[in-house]
Parts: sequence; structure tokens; C-alpha cells
Amino acid sequence: MIHFAIIGCGHIANKHIESINGTDGAVLTALCDNNPQRLLELEEKWNVPVYLNMDEMLQQCPHIDVVCICTPSGLHTSMAIAAAKAKKHLIIEKPVTLTLEDVDRIAAAAEENGVLVTVVHPNRYRPAIRQLKHALDQGMFGKLSHVNATVRWNRSQAYYDQAPWRGTKAMDGGVLMNQAIHSLDLLIWLFGPVKEVKSLVDTRFRKIESEDVAVAVLRFESGHLGVVEACTTVYEQNLEESIAVFGEHGYAEIGGRTANWIKQWNCSSMTKEETEMLISEIERDPFGKPGHQCIIEDMVEAIRDHRPPAITLQDGRNALKLVIDMVENGSPQVVM
Repeated sequence: MIHFAIIGCGHIANKHIESINGTDGAVLTALCDNNPQRLLELEEKWNVPVYLNMDEMLQQCPHIDVVCICTPSGLHTSMAIAAAKAKKHLIIEKPVTLTLEDVDRIAAAAEENGVLVTVVHPNRYRPAIRQLKHALDQGMFGKLSHVNATVRWNRSQAYYDQAPWRGTKAMDGGVLMNQAIHSLDLLIWLFGPVKEVKSLVDTRFRKIESEDVAVAVLRFESGHLGVVEACTTVYEQNLEESIAVFGEHGYAEIGGRTANWIKQWNCSSMTKEETEMLISEIERDPFGKPGHQCIIEDMVEAIRDHRPPAITLQDGRNALKLVIDMVENGSPQVVM
């Protein structure tokens, strides 16, 4: 069995717990959080040891194999390095860190201590996204002209006020770092590295330090262009998350409130019947196996097979770099 521990037991930790419990060969071994009441509730619910201090957990549970880091983003670096030095493999929630320098520090610690690191970008495992990836790998759309990523969501002021770290530059970041980073990861995974960014970011509605709306145009290394629109300012509720591609032999759009459904698919190499069959297949199971569980399962297999995880630390760094480039390029310039 591969033994897992979770540090940071807020909302996202529930997905890790469910995924660990749903994975053959994985077992939840310990939980760590700085909220005593929350720990008492979790200890009663899951019947595992709980700790208020990560160092104490690592010392008292030497049989832990993997640490899932689910704390506020600004705490990822120090905790990841400490766990790596304790010879624990790492699953780090997105964003991997808030600076490229910190990613490189984690990479150095992981290499020095011989541990594996993966970053949680679960949208790669959505069935419709996997079908789009397959079509692109097969060149079914031909030469691309442009691609598009849209995140039109709502995060109310009450959401940010729930926790003082949300929306801060030191601990959290804004819409690009938190909500849209999954779509940015998909852009890179599906369409290749980005070589040029022109963007605008602003804080329009929410009383936070970071941006709540961003727009950008991208040029990929392969030549095609990209458009990104991301916000948490949509009135009242989430409206849309989508990925679209336009090529010389076809186009496709994966969308809905979350990018789980095929909204458009037209490809010269597929018949109408084949296209309808593909769309029906996705509609029967648009969510598939939870992405977090896929990541947990992959880590178990990577440890046993002595191979890198499917989503690497470098993948997390690439998505983070695109966020940083967009924020730095798009922030208002102060003239002294």
C-alpha cells in the first residue's frame, strides 16, 4: 500500500480524501491542519491520526509515502521542501507556488532527495478534453489559425471575505492564478509552448489585491495565435468555461459552465455519423473519473514503476510562468 497524508484540510482536501479512498493500493494515513475543531471532525469521520504541526506528523508517521499539499498557495514552497527533505513524494495543489524561483527550489529539493512531484491539474482528465487532445495529436484539424480559452465565472465578495488570504498577492493571487490556471495549463498541454504574451489585467469589482478580470492574446511557438478571457466578475453565477480550436481542416469547442461538453465539433476527416457518435459518447459521461483520483492513481503507479508522474513539476511551472507573464505584461505601469 502507498500511504498518503494531507496537509491543509479545507474544501479541496475533501477531493483528495475521496480520491485516496477510491484508489486501489492507496490508503489515507494522516491529516494535518492548523484548525483544531476541523481536525476533530475529520478524525471522527475518517478515523486516522490528525496533527496540528506538519513536522510532528512527519516525525511520528515515518511510513508516509506521499504528502498532498492543499494549503493556501503561499505556503506550498516551505511545506513541499520540508516534505521532500523527509523523503516524501509530493502532490501539490495548483498553483504549484506563486513564483518561479520557488518552483525551482522545490525541484532542487525533490531531485536531491529522490522524490516524485506532481501538480494538480485535473482538467486534463475530462473525457471531452482527452478526445480533443487525441484529435490534435493525430493532426485532425490540420494547421491551426488560433485557439481560445474562456473562464467567465463568479466569485462573490463573500467568497473572498471567507478567508483573509484569498485574493492576496502573498498567499493566493487572482483569477489567473486560481481559476484560469487550469485553462492555461490546457492551452500549453494541447497547443504547445507560448512565446509571446500581450495582456491587460484589472481589479474591477472585488475588493482584493489581485486581478478579478484579465484578457490576453498569445502567440505560440508553432505560430498559431491564442485568446484568453478570464474573470470572476460575472453576475451571480458561473457562466462559461471553454476551450476552442480553429484549424484548416476543422474546429472544435469544449464548453458549458465547466469545459466538459462538446459544444461544436466539425472535422473533415470525420463523417457526420462519427461526429454524432463522439458527441453522444461524451454526453453519456461528461465528467468521467474524477481528475483528482486520476492523479492519485498515477502517483501510485509512478512510485511502483519508478517513472515520472504524468503531470510533472515542469508542467506546473509552465502554467505558472504563463500566469506571471500575463499579470506582469498586463499590469498598469506606474510612471514616477
